[in-house]
Amino acid sequence: MKKRLIENAFLVNEHRAESGWVLIEGERIADLGYGVYRGERPQEVIDAREHLLMPGIIDDQVHFREPGLTHKGDIHSESLAAVAGGVTSFMEMPNTLPQTTTIARWEEKNALGAEHSVANYAFYFGATNDNLDEIRRVDPRRVPGVKLFMGSSTGNMLVDDERSLSAIFAESPVLVATHCEEEAIIRKNLDYYKGLYGEKIDPELHPLIRSAEACYVSTAKAIELATRYGANLHVLHLSTARELELFSDGPLTEKRITAEACVHHLWFNDQDYRRLGNRIKWNPAIKTEDDRQGLLKAIETGRIDIVATDHAPHTAQEKSRPYLQCPSGGPLVQHSLNVMLELYKRGEVTLSHLVEKMCHAPAIRFGVKERGFLRKGYYADLVLVDLSHRWEVTPETIRYKCGWSPFEGEAFTTRVTHTFINGTPVYQNGIVDPTFHGQPLEFLR
Repeated sequence: MKKRLIENAFLVNEHRAESGWVLIEGERIADLGYGVYRGERPQEVIDAREHLLMPGIIDDQVHFREPGLTHKGDIHSESLAAVAGGVTSFMEMPNTLPQTTTIARWEEKNALGAEHSVANYAFYFGATNDNLDEIRRVDPRRVPGVKLFMGSSTGNMLVDDERSLSAIFAESPVLVATHCEEEAIIRKNLDYYKGLYGEKIDPELHPLIRSAEACYVSTAKAIELATRYGANLHVLHLSTARELELFSDGPLTEKRITAEACVHHLWFNDQDYRRLGNRIKWNPAIKTEDDRQGLLKAIETGRIDIVATDHAPHTAQEKSRPYLQCPSGGPLVQHSLNVMLELYKRGEVTLSHLVEKMCHAPAIRFGVKERGFLRKGYYADLVLVDLSHRWEVTPETIRYKCGWSPFEGEAFTTRVTHTFINGTPVYQNGIVDPTFHGQPLEFLR
């Protein structure tokens, strides 16, 4: 079984950060330690001096658009981009065409993952107003969670029937992951601005239409339902400081209600709409600088448990449409680690919290088996980062199928040099192995 040694790296793992080494044997971490490696030296050695070594990122919220929307992205193209950005495992959302709302559709999507994904993969099961019997049948060892849209989605995935909502919270055999925005408030706001501007609505109004109030009301409702029924709730992509009042600090292992922030809400604020317009049109909307600062502070206190992307590509042509015809979402997985490392360099987040929220916490919250940490015996999902390499995001460096990024023109000062998945260096200095196949994630439940 082939052995590889990574030595002289700056290891960041489980709130410890110092020079050390990792020995890989086959798919697993055979050993690791701090200081100088003094064991038998294998044939393959990587001198990682001046590089950060961390566990591979587990992104718990992506939209890779397959099946049915593959003009925007697909499992192969977006997993290649993810690996180039240090993401070794992803959990993909169900609002594709057809939607992943039956066991048969979920099995079909897993077959696509096995055939096309370069990274390790798992697929959410989607909730509707009328598929409770299917939800009851999901396998907790293979399904990360049930995705519940309490806000707009494609097709019939908006769950707005009170009896259906209650039954899902009461009976789901897996974690319920919610998109929280109150539709009635959004419709009222939209009607108001249409009355003022007709069809010529500026993207700067997006955070006023999909307002902080719409987010707060819906998130409060989700938490009330989860509390009433004892459900396991994970609220996705918080965008406001006020919503944080609804969550608790403290150890993740003691929580049944958790919160996630996404990198775009940690990087951009509402002043950026003037510059970027629909390119940063997401649901929930990017909001104020006070909201951004509140989310960053909550990473430190533990009120934000996980940092993810909500990677959701659309074509440049689609994003260039007028506001009312422009879809929400954008591509992020290739650059999420760079964004968080820039925030670290600005003093807005620590390295330990970065690794905790992007690697450890998703593994803990979802019960991912033997991933998310640098530990002996765990799968060797690892990322090496050059902490002092300046480069600019240009169309030539973008790997997304859609071909654009909201970070175009941004100069990052860190670069992923290696991404190991299951012990294999799938990405090395700009080259991805497109023939590699990731594994399905297993959940300890």
